[in-house]
Amino acid sequence: MIEEDGYSEAMDATDVSGHLWREGRSDGYSIERDRDALARLIASDADPFELELYEWASDPQARFLDRARRSRLGQYRRRLRRSQERAKRGR
Repeated sequence: MIEEDGYSEAMDATDVSGHLWREGRSDGYSIERDRDALARLIASDADPFELELYEWASDPQARFLDRARRSRLGQYRRRLRRSQERAKRGR
């Protein structure tokens, strides 16, 4: 049985902590948004640390991994939503 908060009684602590972690990561964080903000900061004062962060955020592999992570998170959320909808229909 899935409770109101989306967690079932049968879930162990690891499953619940995974759900909570995913909820925390779904705040809209994107490396692209960080990269744009860093570009604006660099344009104003060109701090060496900000420049280093911008270079990291511009790394093609880091951008690819960020897109993959966000895609996987979206897939997981859709699967969880469908599972909850099926559970509601089954009641």
